[in-house]
This record gives sequence, C-alpha cells and structure tokens, in this order.
Amino acid sequence: MARRNFKVLYVSGEVSPFIRVSSLADYMASFPQALEEEGFEARIMMPKYGIINDRKFRLHDVLRLSDIEVPLKEKSDMLHVKVTALPSSKIQTYFLYNEKYFKRNGLFSDIQLGGDHKGSAEKLIFFSVGVLETLVRLGWQPDIIHCHDWHAGLVPLLAKTRYAEHEFFKKVKVVQTIHNVYRQGIFQAKLFQKYLSDDVIEGLVTQGDEVNLLATGIRHADLVTTTSKTYARQIVSDTEASFGLDRMLKERGDSFHGILNGIDTRQWNPALDKLIKKRYGVEQPEIKLEDKKVLMEEVGLSYEAEKPLVGVMANLDAFQGGELLKESLGKLLELDISLVVFASGDKDAELALLEAASENPEKLAVRTEFTDGFFHQMVAGVDILVLPSKIEACGMAQMFAMAYGTVPVAYAGGGIVDTIEEVDGDKGTGFLFHEYTPDALIAKLGEALALHADGERWSKLVLEGMERDFSWKASAEEYGELYRELLG
Repeated sequence: MARRNFKVLYVSGEVSPFIRVSSLADYMASFPQALEEEGFEARIMMPKYGIINDRKFRLHDVLRLSDIEVPLKEKSDMLHVKVTALPSSKIQTYFLYNEKYFKRNGLFSDIQLGGDHKGSAEKLIFFSVGVLETLVRLGWQPDIIHCHDWHAGLVPLLAKTRYAEHEFFKKVKVVQTIHNVYRQGIFQAKLFQKYLSDDVIEGLVTQGDEVNLLATGIRHADLVTTTSKTYARQIVSDTEASFGLDRMLKERGDSFHGILNGIDTRQWNPALDKLIKKRYGVEQPEIKLEDKKVLMEEVGLSYEAEKPLVGVMANLDAFQGGELLKESLGKLLELDISLVVFASGDKDAELALLEAASENPEKLAVRTEFTDGFFHQMVAGVDILVLPSKIEACGMAQMFAMAYGTVPVAYAGGGIVDTIEEVDGDKGTGFLFHEYTPDALIAKLGEALALHADGERWSKLVLEGMERDFSWKASAEEYGELYRELLG
C-alpha cells in the first residue's frame, strides 16, 4: 500500500462501458481501479461525446462545474462537466462537454484515421485545455496526470508550458502511456497555430507541416510507459515497429517502461459474469457448452456441440487484423467449423463481411456493432478465438478468452507473447503464428482444431488457461512503485 494517498488523474479519449473503440477502453475500465487498490486516489476525465447516453450511465450535471472558461488563442469557449462513477467502483469520472464540439461530431480522428474533416484538432485542443481548467475549478489537485494515447498527448505539453507557472500545477508530474504506437495523432500544424499560444506551439513535435501528438506527449511527459515489456523493447529498437518513434523513445532511457496489462477479474470472471447466459468456473467448465449454444442461436448458426465454434475479433484496418482477415476468410470457410466474426472499422470491409455471411449463412455469422453483452457472450461461447492483429502492444482479448476457457490463436507480435504460453506438449495456453500470412494463420488454427478433437487434452488446455492469474495485482504494484519513485 502507498505510504500516503497520492492522487492520480487519468485522461483518455475512451473508457468502457461509456464508449469503446479499442482495447484502450477496456484498459481504462479496470486500470484506475487496480491503482486505487494500491492506495492511490484515482479519478478520470474524458470527453462527453453526444452518443454517450446520460440516462443509461446516470450522468448528472455538477453546478459548480458549469460554465468553465476554456481560453484559446483568439477566443474563449465554455465547457460543462457531467459526472458519474465508473461502474463497479466509486471512481469519479468527469465528462467534459460543449455542444458545438461534441454533440454531433464523432470521436477524435486525425489524418491517418480519415482526415480532420470533423474538426478533431479544434475539439482535441478544447478538451486538453479543458482538462487543466476543470481541475482548477474542481479544486482537486492531482499528484500525477496520467495521459493515455495520442488523444491526451497535448496535455503533457500544456502542463509544461502554459500551465507550468500556475501554482496549482507546479508540483504535478505527467505520465504518457502508449497503447497504439501506429496511431500518433497527425494534424496540420496550422490548425494548432490558430488556437494555441506561441510557447505551446514551439513545444509541439512536428515533421514538415504536420503535428504529431503522441510524439509530443512522449517528449514532454516526466515518465513514458507502454503496455508490455516485449513491446517496449520492440519499439525502442525497431524503426518499423515504432513507426519512426524509436529514436525518441530511446532518448527517454530509464524513464520509459513496459508494464503488462491486467484484467478486472471481477468483471471478467465466468463464474460471476451477469452478461453471459450461463455462469461457470474451473469446477464445471462443461457448462461453457450452454453459452456456446446460446451464442450460436443468437447469431443464427446451427448448434453442434462437437463442431468447433471459432470466433475472430479484429479492427478492420491494416494493422489490427482487417487485411489478414480479408485474405484468410475464404480458407476459413473451407474448414469444418462454425465461424463468428466480430469486427468493425472500414465500412466497405464491414459490408464485404456481411455479404460473405449472407452467402454462407450455415457457416458464418458477422457482427459489426459493439455491445458489452455480445462481447462477453462471444468470449464465453466460442471454443477458439482468433486474434489476427499485426500490432498489439499487449491487448486484453486473449486474457479475457483464457479466463473463460476459450483458447486463443494469435499472431506473435508485441505483448501477445507475454500473455500466451505457446502450446508445447502438455503445457501451454494458446497458439501463436509467427509469420503474418493467411497460410500461417490457417496452419496454426489447424493445430488448435486437431487438439480440439482430442477431448481429454483439450480439457486440460482449457483449464490451464482458466487457472492463470491475469489480474492487475502485479502490474499495479509495479505502477505504484514507478509513481512513488516519480514523486520522490
């Protein structure tokens, strides 16, 4: 436990269950709670997107946090704050809202993610300045502001320039965590010159006429982390793996750390999970078959207990499985399996998957819309979960899967290798393919299917995964030590 109750503010563009685009949202749903259990006081700030349902999540206005002025270069805008507790905890989560920026516009986007046609740069600047102004109005002075991914990459720079001499922030330390190094927040520099003062502009990391927000956060944070030790080593030593940030990360030296993800073993526990139809544990793993049946009925596939049900989870882009899934789908459909694909992203790719499902209704079901309920039921219901992501700092889906007795098949990239022990004889928890090709994926899935046919060996494999400790405990302790060291 901490020797004193240090305060940590977590800043993120997504937090589950309020809004989920990537595994960052799952991380934010559990990581702050784990640090609270280490003796820290945690709070969260995020944007109040228009698509977040106030009634569903019990968001309420806070009178003293209304009409907060957000001073920009040529004008000021006002923000209002709504608040609720992170589900299953008492962690206060603050939603920063301005109708112009967030009511109709979607989530943050940048040049790499489809351009800035929705004004992401302006609303991201508004949000970042708003975080610091809200803290002042709130009167809650954190010891650490912990920023996650490029969405929060401007906050470390603001803290070290514009707000550096503000009495409220003089002792505050800033941490930047990298979750997806290939998503760096790239914008035209002229968009920032319009809204930020010269001292802030000078601190932006630029290349040509473009700003890189993730690199900006890395440069100005007191401490930089990522979500596994293997991934940290990769992106320090490999320009391709780091998408050009290896030199900057190498310069951080001992202030750059890789700390493995954990999962919330209360929320992700098949014996306690209220989002799945039938709960089960290591004492009665056979009940998992009932969840398989429920899932197959839900997606419209015929249930056969002995036939393997394979799930695929992917984001439909070049880096997190979209291309590999597209190239592998034909071969997957040739296997003697039932297949459920849970993927979203590129709309043309979504339509192509849905069309393939309509052409193969007896073998393939596709879901493109995320809901917590379906996510949990799929993890519980499939026998094998294929994770075709090429770049995975750590990921959490493979840990969810093993906790639920679902065997993962994944590409051996990044932190995946820190969480899945490759099957070798009577040991192991999953299967890893080491070449990023359809043939390698299908071959490794074939190994898993062959083992599935051996009921006794498969049962041992399932139990080995379920008995592994994927909790946050060890990682939270490691973070706690880093926090205390940072604060002296």
